[in-house]
Amino acid sequence: MRVDLLSREYPPDVYGGAGVHVEYLARELRGLTDVRVRCFGAPREEPGVSAYRVPGGLETANAALQVLGVDLEMAAGCEGATLVHSHTWYANFAGHVAKMLYGTPHVVTTHSLEPLRPWKAEQLGGGYTLSSWAERTALASADAIIAVSEGMRRDVLSAYPEIAPDRVTVIHNGIDTDEYAPAPGAEALARHGIDPGRPYVVFVGRITRQKGLVHLLHAARAFDPAAQLVLCAGAPDTPEIAEEVSGLVRGLSAARDGVIWIREMLPRPEVIQILTHATVFVCPSVYEPMGIVNLEAMACETAVVATATGGIPEVVADGSTGLLVPIDQGADGEPHDPGAFAAAIAERVNELLRDPGLAATMGEAGRRRAVDHFSWRRIAERTLDLYTSVTAAGDRSS
Repeated sequence: MRVDLLSREYPPDVYGGAGVHVEYLARELRGLTDVRVRCFGAPREEPGVSAYRVPGGLETANAALQVLGVDLEMAAGCEGATLVHSHTWYANFAGHVAKMLYGTPHVVTTHSLEPLRPWKAEQLGGGYTLSSWAERTALASADAIIAVSEGMRRDVLSAYPEIAPDRVTVIHNGIDTDEYAPAPGAEALARHGIDPGRPYVVFVGRITRQKGLVHLLHAARAFDPAAQLVLCAGAPDTPEIAEEVSGLVRGLSAARDGVIWIREMLPRPEVIQILTHATVFVCPSVYEPMGIVNLEAMACETAVVATATGGIPEVVADGSTGLLVPIDQGADGEPHDPGAFAAAIAERVNELLRDPGLAATMGEAGRRRAVDHFSWRRIAERTLDLYTSVTAAGDRSS
């Protein structure tokens, strides 16, 4: 069986959970079947990986049109595949076109859904209508849909009621607990000005409405002043949110010390060190179908404070591996009462800052949970089982 994995992101250009997912899924599947990866961007040296740039005539077009242009070239490369497996709307259209062109079964993994990210209209303008169309079209005709959590499965069936429930299977994201493990070294802390003698709260993520960084920055005004706040935050979606976050960081830094903003994408070993030595990892997302970053923190034995939304409660065991923050959300995904949401984040973060023994116990429990329940090998095996069932069904119907 030849499987073509279709993704916008692939190393070294990985900035979100979907890219992490494809990286590790490809690695594990290669031991089980023939895998080709098709991604966006500059050529890769890795065997079996093909990358595609924006076609020349679309270089100044709307970003969504550029994506669809790449998708068409990606689809052309899928000839001969037994099955194509696309990840996120960026690659869904490529999988859909390959299915139409070659009759190739198409599996889609839903890491997020466009209807649940209305703030993307701020980023894409009219392209948001295109991205939503591409996603809906691909999901409606896909042979199987993988949801990365039970919460994601509910969202798929709610957003796209035309999809039959038996076409949606839950296969969680995973974590490499050999790579993501407590790191004793602290060179990364010194390099970025983090005081190892003070407790600190850490955020790791993109600067986007989805990740809730603005709410965290409001909450941080009430954090224990003895603690540092470390923001590993970059790749802003728009100039507007970049400026908003910059202003909030400036205001917070004027009100308290120990605010450290790391804007560049850090090498993974540095992120692991920073996660390991943190007292608390915070995930203030307003939309998170799964949240691999929570697993990464847990695997590093760090307690987690995270929003009780999407698939996060399936990862973070409230009261055991961390503390969940309730959120009352409006149709736009944002909390009805942002002040109350920020206060709830601060309350739970301070609870762990006041009791480092409890934070350590939760971190140890988080590590055990990551090891026991989220192995990439098991996830790859379940994914291959789904491929086999999809291709067998196609053989029976032909």
